[in-house]
Amino acid sequence: MLTIATWNINSVRLRVDTVCRLLSEQQPDILCLQELKSPTELVVTDEFAALGYKHHVLRGQKAYNGVAIISRLPLMDLGSRDFLGRGEARHVAAGLENGVVIENFYVPAGGDIPDRAVNPKFGDKLDFVGSLRDWGLREQPKRTILVGDLNIAPLEEDVWSHRQLLTVVSHTPVEVNLLNSAMQAGGWTDVVRHDIPTGKLYSWWSYRARDWDASDRGRRLDHIWATRDLVSNNHNARILRQVRGWPKPSDHVPVLATFDC
Repeated sequence: MLTIATWNINSVRLRVDTVCRLLSEQQPDILCLQELKSPTELVVTDEFAALGYKHHVLRGQKAYNGVAIISRLPLMDLGSRDFLGRGEARHVAAGLENGVVIENFYVPAGGDIPDRAVNPKFGDKLDFVGSLRDWGLREQPKRTILVGDLNIAPLEEDVWSHRQLLTVVSHTPVEVNLLNSAMQAGGWTDVVRHDIPTGKLYSWWSYRARDWDASDRGRRLDHIWATRDLVSNNHNARILRQVRGWPKPSDHVPVLATFDC
């Protein structure tokens, strides 16, 4: 059995203790992190190794972005892709000894205005997801798990108010349609919704909320996808909502899934 977790940690150097707590309490085999906000040489790994997570592949970037795959199983570094051609650390891949590939992504947030003509950041987001779609269509991956902060909540029950968020970046029709086309092109299945098909599910709550738990205005921005040859063997996908209430929290919480592979 393989348990994988994905978490936008929003600065790994600020939240090393929080990551260690998750590893100790949940003991996933693999933890994929996004938004490290640290250059590669300064990403802390000794604390994770002391807990048994001695293997890692990562791509850091000073103050922004950054992705890592931390594992207690041996990893082979399979490189990274620069979908925007800017040298941004938004993707890293690793291979396991059983042939399973882990793809870890941090999709651009897209700014505040859902119009690429006036907001270049939104255009970057659409271009990135479009490149993800094209890559999946070209490669047709097998025995692969794709995780990360994709920064899009695709379903009506993935946001606190479908009607009110239709014009808000992360839930606009153009983003949702593009993400769905990427999922179809690569033959991916949304593992969390495969396991939990109905009901409100969120993995992100804004720091702006005075009481995030009471207002509960969340969005499901963090995802675990898998190729169809692994989907029939997965179970127990879950979102750790309670982590949002831990001391010095990220605005995202971990998402986990277990596979028999």
